[in-house]
Amino acid sequence: MLVESGVQIFVTGGSGFIGRELLNELLRRGCVVNAFVRDPLRLSGGAIDGVNYIQGDITDKESLRRGMSGCKYVFHLAGYARNWARDKKIYDEINIVGTRNVFDIAVELGVERVVWTSTIVTFGVTPKGVVGDEKMVRVSDQFFTEYERSKAEMEREALRLSGEGVPVVIVNPTRVFGPGLLSESNTVTHLISMIRGGRMPVVLNYGRNIGNYVYIDDVVTGLILAMERGRIGERYILGGENVTLRDFFSMIDKVDRVKRFRWGIYYLTPFLIAYISEWLADVFGIYPVFTPGWVKTFLADWSFSSKKAESELGYKPIPFEEGIRKTCQWLDNVKR
Repeated sequence: MLVESGVQIFVTGGSGFIGRELLNELLRRGCVVNAFVRDPLRLSGGAIDGVNYIQGDITDKESLRRGMSGCKYVFHLAGYARNWARDKKIYDEINIVGTRNVFDIAVELGVERVVWTSTIVTFGVTPKGVVGDEKMVRVSDQFFTEYERSKAEMEREALRLSGEGVPVVIVNPTRVFGPGLLSESNTVTHLISMIRGGRMPVVLNYGRNIGNYVYIDDVVTGLILAMERGRIGERYILGGENVTLRDFFSMIDKVDRVKRFRWGIYYLTPFLIAYISEWLADVFGIYPVFTPGWVKTFLADWSFSSKKAESELGYKPIPFEEGIRKTCQWLDNVKR
């Protein structure tokens, strides 16, 4: 099974940060690509030459059937991942119902394989000193965000459906960063830009908490490897290095060869700002800079290993420092 020239592929979420980079890579390989989008005329970053854009919505099975018809493989990346929504039902409508629809139509049309992009947060936070992997059992039913809850619920269902005839392979990217669309889903690159521009002089919780950071090109490669070599019904963590927030800031200084002044802050101030922001959003519709759930997420540890993807798929992420350097070089070129 190869993702190669002439293979017809259906992609949802192709207008997003990861999705656009995946479309470019599939075109580079000579694939015939059907990208499923809500409005081809309002694409962030513009249309990509060579992509067949299919207008539709994953909550509408007929439009999915029209776009997926004739395709051998499906990459399902579409999801609602924004920090806030006035109507919380949208998380379930897109992340759960929409994903079910993709699976249903794929089975109906005889698609050979679906690679679904979930998220690392479905595993839950990692205890101090623990590095999680695909065998890690989520120990809490409490969720920081509606996004986390809806994706975790759908992931449990997807694992069950894989044993009932749905040919799904699940990938769980960690915190993705790098060149590409500067949308809300590319938050880490936004953060890098803010740090370099002196607009982020504070470090939440004194930078103690750990996250796993992965370069965008590695995630795209991992998606394709999961299509080619992944086992049906299995999950694969697509990550890079585990880094404290303090070391994240320090690495940017190292790459830029500068020492920036910053200070650590306790979590009470960000929580206060977050609750006020969320209240303004709920009452007046002013989109929040960040929410309490976002703060709680960054006050937890998310330390994970990609050894399963490395051993089974041949996944080889680049070093964190190299990813930061490439991202900084790209940001410099964007400003010119």
